[in-house]
Amino acid sequence: MPHVLSRRFTGDRLVIASHNPGKVREIADLLRTFGVTVQSAIDLGLDEPEETGNTFVANARIKAAAAARAAGLPALADDSGLAVSALDGAPGLYSARWAGPEKDFTAAMRQVECRLAGAANRHARFICALVLAWPDDHIEVFEGTVEGELVWPPRGDRGFGYDPMFRPLGHAITFGEFDPEAKHAISHRADAFRKLAAACFV
Repeated sequence: MPHVLSRRFTGDRLVIASHNPGKVREIADLLRTFGVTVQSAIDLGLDEPEETGNTFVANARIKAAAAARAAGLPALADDSGLAVSALDGAPGLYSARWAGPEKDFTAAMRQVECRLAGAANRHARFICALVLAWPDDHIEVFEGTVEGELVWPPRGDRGFGYDPMFRPLGHAITFGEFDPEAKHAISHRADAFRKLAAACFV
């Protein structure tokens, strides 16, 4: 079967299809080297579509396609979450929902720790799906992961979400304590973004 080349991004404007300021900031930082003018779904007043998919890729696809059609521009969406081995992969797709409508990730982290109930297995991974969509419904899909262990109590006030309780393997500090540039080098989002950049931007 012949190899199908990915579609190259040739424009100079891109919508980040997210209403999460932390994600928007991280993705904008990753895109900065490509000289792309970035606007978020919040900036453009776009509605937040209902995430009805049963995988990270499906949800990212819903968000990217909706933003691309609404804005008439290519759109990049991320769907990501924390998968805890001892919790059979939870919170997984529901990582944001565990934080509730108030986006209280302190409560979400507490819920993870409570459900672990002293389990010896503290392994977890962050998973990221990135989907780049065009207004003509063409999409490109990229996935990334980073392995780690959960710590308690949470440490650090950098990053967002579950970062303060996630210590990537081979490191002594949590993502909540990482310098943003150092996190960008090893995170699940960076892993997916490297694949995206190689296929569509470089």
